Amino acid sequence: MVSTGKLRRLVIKEEMRKAADVAEEASNSRTFEIIARAGYAVSGLLHVLIGVIALQLAFGRTGEADVSGAVASLASQPAGPILLWACFGACAALALWQLGNAILGERTSNKKLTKRLSAAGQAIVFAGLAATIVSFVMGQGKNSRESSTDFTAKLMSAPFGVFLLVAIGVGIAVTGIFFAVRGFRQTFKRDISQSSEEAVRKFQVGVGVVGYVAKGIALFLVGLLVVIAAVRAQPEQSTGLDGGLKALREQPYGPYLLAAVAVGLIAYGLFLMVKAKTLRT
Repeated sequence: MVSTGKLRRLVIKEEMRKAADVAEEASNSRTFEIIARAGYAVSGLLHVLIGVIALQLAFGRTGEADVSGAVASLASQPAGPILLWACFGACAALALWQLGNAILGERTSNKKLTKRLSAAGQAIVFAGLAATIVSFVMGQGKNSRESSTDFTAKLMSAPFGVFLLVAIGVGIAVTGIFFAVRGFRQTFKRDISQSSEEAVRKFQVGVGVVGYVAKGIALFLVGLLVVIAAVRAQPEQSTGLDGGLKALREQPYGPYLLAAVAVGLIAYGLFLMVKAKTLRT
C-alpha cells in the first residue's frame, strides 16, 4: 500500500512533468519564437542608439551612452509608451525562451552543457533589459550611472563586498575579452544562417566582427572601472557603460577612440538585428 507521503511526492512529480511539457510546447511554438527573436532586434536597436549617443559624445555633445539613455530616447518619441511596451514584451519573451532552452536543453555532452549555460546567461541579461524598459514605462526609470554607483556602494559596505566587487569586475572584463576574441575568430558565425549572396554574407560577417570587438572593449572598460572602484574604495568610480565611454574620451586621442567604439556598437546593434532574422535553433 502506497503511503500518503509517497503518494504526495508522486503527484508533485507528475505535476512538474506536466508543467515541463507545457513549457516545452510553448517554447517550440512558432509564434512565441518569432516574438522572442524580436528581443534580439530590440537589443540591436538599443545598441544602435547607444552607439549614436556615444558618437555624439565624441564630438563634444552631452548624453547618456548606456541602456538607460537609449531607453529614455525611445520613451521621448511620440509613440514612446507603445514602443516601450512592445520592446518589453519582446525582451521578456526572449528571456523566457532562453530560460526554457537552459532548463529543457539536452544534457548529454559538455557542448550541450555550454549551450545551456549560455542560454541561462542570456535569460538573465534579457530579463534585466525587460526590467529596465518596464521601469521607464512605469515612470521609475533611473540613470544607470547612478544605479551602478549605488549598487557598488551597497556591496562595498557588506562583508567581503570588496572581494566580491573585484570578482564581478574581473568577470565583466573577462567577458569583454571573450567578446573581442569571438569577434576576431568569427565564431559567432555558428549562431546564424549566412546568406548565399556574397554581398549580404560579407555584411553579416563584417558587422559581427566589428560589433563583437567594440562590445568587448566596452565591457572591458566597465569591468575595469568596477575593479578600480573596489580597490580604491570609491564607489563613484563605478559608473557603468556611460562612465567607461566617457573615461575613454578623456584619454590621448580619446575622441577618435570613442568614435571608433561608437561605430562598433552601432555595428553590433546591426548584427543583433541580423541575428533576430537568421538565428539557428
